[in-house]
Amino acid sequence: MATQFPDDFKCPISLEIMSDPVILSSGHTFDRSSIQRWLDAGHRTCPITKLPLSDPPSLIPNHALRSLISNYTLVSLPKPQTQPNPNSLIQTLVSVSSPLVCKLNSLDQLGRLCKRDFVTRRRLTESGAVSAVLDCVNADDTSLQEKALHLLLNLSLDDDNKVGLVAEGVVGKLVASVHTGSGDSRAVAATVLTSLAVVEVNKATIGAYRNAISGLIGLLRAGNARERKEAATALFTLCSFADNRVRAVENWAVQILIQNVSSGLERAVEVLGLLAKCVEGREQMLNYDGFLEILIFILKNGSSRGVQYGLLTINLLCSYSERMCLEALKEGVFEICLGLMEDDNEKVRRNAKNLIQVLRGKNRRNVV
Repeated sequence: MATQFPDDFKCPISLEIMSDPVILSSGHTFDRSSIQRWLDAGHRTCPITKLPLSDPPSLIPNHALRSLISNYTLVSLPKPQTQPNPNSLIQTLVSVSSPLVCKLNSLDQLGRLCKRDFVTRRRLTESGAVSAVLDCVNADDTSLQEKALHLLLNLSLDDDNKVGLVAEGVVGKLVASVHTGSGDSRAVAATVLTSLAVVEVNKATIGAYRNAISGLIGLLRAGNARERKEAATALFTLCSFADNRVRAVENWAVQILIQNVSSGLERAVEVLGLLAKCVEGREQMLNYDGFLEILIFILKNGSSRGVQYGLLTINLLCSYSERMCLEALKEGVFEICLGLMEDDNEKVRRNAKNLIQVLRGKNRRNVV
């Protein structure tokens, strides 16, 4: 249908007719949903000129173009087509003879349907089409990989599906994508692992899978900003299960997480708070020079959630190590905690109170 319209009406990213055209500071116009996905992926350049955008990027509505498209639509657009039939889309996806372009279209439409429709999600999982989706995850075509992973993410919105997808063998495909995926595949694969790990039984299954945790740690070490954030989120979800904390520590997660905290990834502090609950994690943190200074910086400058987990981490380390407790007192952590007792966040206040009690007890013991 889009071929009936002038090319200027089409978004340069999606190549579809724009419904909400907006202008970037580069002067080029895009459909709002398409350029927002580009920005959400961490890009800060114009997709066409590759020139830097303003910070934060501004999206100015192109009212003139929107009006032109709307008026042209009233004259030229045929009656809207009916909703695509999920059964026919599934059949296209399952058929080995379906051309690549047809499979891409089916994945795209099924992904949109599954995102908002529980019935379609259930129908797709019960149809046996999941194996065909998993085959697409392994495909050489980057677009096919990404669309298949987005579809799996939408299928995983229901708890019943989370368990079923793991039983279908999705974890192995996701781990492979985390290690070797292209484009946005690695980040999306990590996001799907997070979604699946929300269900408690899946935490153990995913954590025990060969190279699952090490793959996420590798992504945290060498990935781009979005990949590192998604990897840290997946590790946080998985490490609420005790056995996975030890697995993460054995794969040198502590050092890599601390490096990420230093480079501004505050989500890494949350994972460190969980790893500090195991002896192995605390030992590695205590042997990392300058770790306390990094945590103190978070207490002074971090978000509420960052401060919450920074306090938790220091608390666990001070409860375990006399040396760390004395160092924390020397560096003024006690006074910082007193100030945090006035914080708006109840969890921050509670964690600050707990740390104050630990520091008072240790200090009293040393005075005596």
